[in-house]
Amino acid sequence: MRSNSARQNASTTSELSENEAIRLTQEGDSEGFERLYQLHSRRVYGLCLHMVKNPTEAEDLTQSAFLQTFRKIHTFRADSRFSTWLHRLTVNIVLMHLRKRKRAEISLDEIAQPSDESPKPTVEFGRPDLNLNGVIDRMSLEKAIAQLPHGYKKMLILHDIEGYEHNEISQIVGCSVGNSKSQLHKARQRLRELLPRHFATAS
Repeated sequence: MRSNSARQNASTTSELSENEAIRLTQEGDSEGFERLYQLHSRRVYGLCLHMVKNPTEAEDLTQSAFLQTFRKIHTFRADSRFSTWLHRLTVNIVLMHLRKRKRAEISLDEIAQPSDESPKPTVEFGRPDLNLNGVIDRMSLEKAIAQLPHGYKKMLILHDIEGYEHNEISQIVGCSVGNSKSQLHKARQRLRELLPRHFATAS
């Protein structure tokens, strides 16, 4: 029987086996989750640091990995070792972070250092501003995506924007490859229905 004292709780937590900690965490128990953090946080931090080469980013990504672990642990079915499952989840989080950072860096570089090979077109007064039209189209697209159901929007962003393959999405989201493909197909269909309405109101 567990005592209510903090010292005995800490002792009990440290004595939990990994399997017990997983079961408790799947039931929403904080002590089980704390034990998993004790067992694996150092390894997860090392993996993050190896991938991003930045201690501060590695700490943030470690926290993100364990937050996602708490959210997704119900999908763990013991088909593989928990450490393998956690490794895969962590790698996916870091890769997503790196892709977002790379896109941001490319965008900033393009703004700060426009290429001489593709000079910015001059705007002629009295003629349509194609750059402005592009901004309006992009805004319309973002508004349309925002109206998608949550599941559709997640699949569309992961596949068409983040660039993940369906087998990667299935691991990140915790669904089958077939479900990922089906959700993406429905998301694109719904987006096609929404876009003409947005383009009409933007013009």
